[in-house]
This record gives sequence, C-alpha cells and structure tokens, in this order.
Amino acid sequence: MKKLSAAVLALSVATIGIPVLAHGKTQEATQQDDNKAPLKDIKGTVKSTNDKVTFVADEGGRAWDVVNPETLKDHVGHHVVVNAHVYSDKGQIHIMSVTML
Repeated sequence: MKKLSAAVLALSVATIGIPVLAHGKTQEATQQDDNKAPLKDIKGTVKSTNDKVTFVADEGGRAWDVVNPETLKDHVGHHVVVNAHVYSDKGQIHIMSVTML
C-alpha cells in the first residue's frame, strides 16, 4: 500500500511539473524575442474586425497584428500611443503599454 501511495504521489508531482516547465520555456522564448525586437512608441488607432484586434499606425497607415491583443481590448476605436516591441518582418507588435491621447 505504501508503494502504491508513493507511486501515485510521484506521478502527480511529475504530471503537475511538466506543464509548468513548458509554460516557462514559452515565456522565456517570448522574452528573448522581445529583447531582439526594437521597443518603439507608435501613435495610432485600435481596430477590431471579426474579433481580431489590429493597430493602425498614424504614420504610413500600416496595420499591425497584435501579439497580445488583450492589452488593447478596452481601447477599440480609440486613438492611442503604444510602447511596443516591433517585429517588422512579421508585421506584428507586442504591446508593453498603452496611453490614451
């Protein structure tokens, strides 16, 4: 009985630890990508089409896909300035902060 209890305990600890480790690697990879991408302030308007949030820059009118759209969900239709990591090659931005204009 003790062996069974020990096995169940070991299995439950191992099962819980695996997703935590995988999640940590994902966050670390995102942070490494952010460190490579330049951080810029961009003025523009937050748009939403079919539940997809995009950011349209004032300068040049470029529409950016937002890596973390939850940061802009309360600003749809607003003119804002975002501080974001810019991935020009992917057409994406990762929002760090949002300020209403």
